[in-house]
Amino acid sequence: MGRGAIFKCPACGEGHVFRKYLKVADTCDTCDEDLSHHRADDAPPYFTIFIVGHIIVPLMLWVEMSYRPELWIHSAIWGPLTLTLALMILPITKGAVVGLQWALRMHGFGGHED
Repeated sequence: MGRGAIFKCPACGEGHVFRKYLKVADTCDTCDEDLSHHRADDAPPYFTIFIVGHIIVPLMLWVEMSYRPELWIHSAIWGPLTLTLALMILPITKGAVVGLQWALRMHGFGGHED
């Protein structure tokens, strides 16, 4: 999971797991590990929402209780911050899920189809 979370191949730790922002490479460019078996479609966004929510909501509540800003200030702060955090965390969680699937030999990574 750790190698995937830092965008490296889960097998060798050298090659890149992503070809584009969220597009997983078909094979590792270093060790030729086949990464096309992954099924990291729904879980990464759920994990990302969970993580971002646990960061943003306490901060938002703290700011509201401490400073009582106007609603437009909340919108100006928390909307862009939430979007930025989600876009930063999503590739990390997707890489970690691909790494977990590889480590557990799920979805064809172990040489067998399920």
